[in-house]
Amino acid sequence: MRDFAGRLIAYETRENKSSETKTPAAFHVSEKLRPHLMTVIGNTGFRALLSRALALANAEVPWLRAVHVKSDGSLEGLDELEAQVDPEEIFQGRVVLLAQLLGLLVAFVGEKLTLRLVREVWPKLSLNDLHLDIGDKDEKTK
Repeated sequence: MRDFAGRLIAYETRENKSSETKTPAAFHVSEKLRPHLMTVIGNTGFRALLSRALALANAEVPWLRAVHVKSDGSLEGLDELEAQVDPEEIFQGRVVLLAQLLGLLVAFVGEKLTLRLVREVWPKLSLNDLHLDIGDKDEKTK
């Protein structure tokens, strides 16, 4: 899942290089996925999924404890962290959180639907060589 998350972050970073978005790419990925996921699982389902991904990521990335999911499903607390946390740590935390979100999504709706949703958001992103490891539970988010 981390390879998948890293690929999405890298693609989104390249695509938005000239944009003026202040949202870090990994968090921008979840923002771009949000409307599509809400269509499938609703606002409450998306908030629950993102909240669970955040809780799982907190175990590995303690500074993410300062981030919270708002009622609309967006993340808050990121701006304050950028001034306090090393950029490399921010990057790693973004990858871990996105990997957890993708892993949970695969667990709940399946690999095919997850990939279809990703292709809807990023139709030019090549996923042909992507192999999601959906082995045991602990491996889903690695």
